Order: sequence, then structure tokens, then C-alpha cells
Amino acid sequence: MKFKTVIPLYLMLLSTLAWTGCTPSEKKESEPSGTKKQIYEWRIYTLTGDGTALDDFFKETLIPAYNRCNIPVGAFAPYKQETGEKPAQEVKEQRYLLFVYPDLQTYNAVKQTVWKDSAFLTAAAPFFETTAPNPVYSEYEAFLCEAFDKIPEMRMPDKSRTLFEYRLYHSPNDEANLRKISMFNAEEIDLFDKVGVNSVCYGEILAGTHMPALIYLTWHKDMETRNKAWETFGNHPDWQRMKNDPKYKHTATNNQIQLLSPMPYSQF
Repeated sequence: MKFKTVIPLYLMLLSTLAWTGCTPSEKKESEPSGTKKQIYEWRIYTLTGDGTALDDFFKETLIPAYNRCNIPVGAFAPYKQETGEKPAQEVKEQRYLLFVYPDLQTYNAVKQTVWKDSAFLTAAAPFFETTAPNPVYSEYEAFLCEAFDKIPEMRMPDKSRTLFEYRLYHSPNDEANLRKISMFNAEEIDLFDKVGVNSVCYGEILAGTHMPALIYLTWHKDMETRNKAWETFGNHPDWQRMKNDPKYKHTATNNQIQLLSPMPYSQF
């Protein structure tokens, strides 16, 4: 059996990128409206200390540099429920950063521009000098994602939000991952809207440590409304039909869920 060679669209786009500065490119007159999908960069930092120095760096230096390039940044930490109970095992402290770009070309341009920004380099120098011999994080995991057709641009959460939910759905192969994305685009996001699972953004992972996979983010007013929304979702007849539909079988077989709290300096 012969197999056709298919070059993914995002690889074709990556091969044509060129640096044009950090200002998003102007929309061409011939370009149809509503066709451009945002690019999401997730960074998950694993801290080695209390995080104060890293938070100060993000708030005062890194995020302002990206803002000068018109890139908003969300910042989150693992949600900690005040139950008075000690966890079964110590959980590593982390920070989740979400950078939102209008397109791949801008992502490429901003990445270069930030490291040519004299204000950023000057402000960051003390942090880099101090943390090189005494690291404040052991590593960070990065994911580059392209928005789904259904929600090509991030939805800004309400100011009442106190809880976010990060989910990474890993699929057994690329075809299964595409079917899961199709499921979200065709009907699952619509059901989220009905039951109160509030969407922020959805992205297919183009590059990262877990592939093929997708990442999405939702928000809730509090834990109570979150639990109620998911209970309603789980019992909804539309979900019961979807999850038993043969065309969606074996689409997401390894799911990771992380509840998050927004940092005081988060822009989402």
C-alpha cells in the first residue's frame, strides 16, 4: 500500500516566515475577514523556590517587554483549595504563562525583537546575573498552539473569575487528534457554552513535548460553579451521544487537568 506524503499547513507556514519587527502585520485587502487564527504559546515553569523573584521578573520586566510588542500575557499558578488538609505528597510550585499572538509571523518577530529590546535587557540583567548561579526555576516546558476554527481568537474571561482550568488532551495518533479537534469545533464547544463551561482558548499543539495533542483553557467564578457546570455537562444527553459516537472513538486517550488561579499581574 502506498501512502501519500502530506505536508502539514503549519510547517508550510513556518518555512515562509520572515522577521518584520514586533508590530503585527497589516491585513491585506485581498485577505478574507475572520480567517486568521491566533497562536498561543504556553510556558510552564517549575520553580525551585517560593517564586517571588520570578514573579517580580514576569510582572516588571518580561511581560512589559511583550506588551510593548502588543502581546498580552496571562499568568497563573496551581489552584490551592483551602481545606486545611495537607496534600498526600508535595506538589511542585509552578507558573503557567500564556502569550497570545495574532499569527505565526508575529510570534517569530516578537521572539527576536524582545532580545533586541534595550529596555528589557537592562531591566533583566540583575535577574539573569542573580539567578544564573542560583536558579529560581529548574526548567520550563513550552507548547506552541494554533487556535481552533470554532474560536479563532481568545475569549476574555469575566472579571469575576477566580478559577481557570487547563486541559491537555493527548491522542494516540495524528488522525485521532484531528477527529478530537473536529469534535470540539462541531459540537463540544457549543455544549460548553450551554452548560456554563466558559471558554478562553483552544489550540492544536504545533510544537511541544506532548504530541499529537491539544490544549484548552476555561474559566469559572469559583469551584462550586465549576463543579456544577461539569456535572451538568457530564449528564447532558448531547454529551452522552457524542462520547458514544463511533466517529469520535479513541480520540483523546490521555488527559491532563490542572486547576489554576490567576496571578495578580495576569492580563486575563
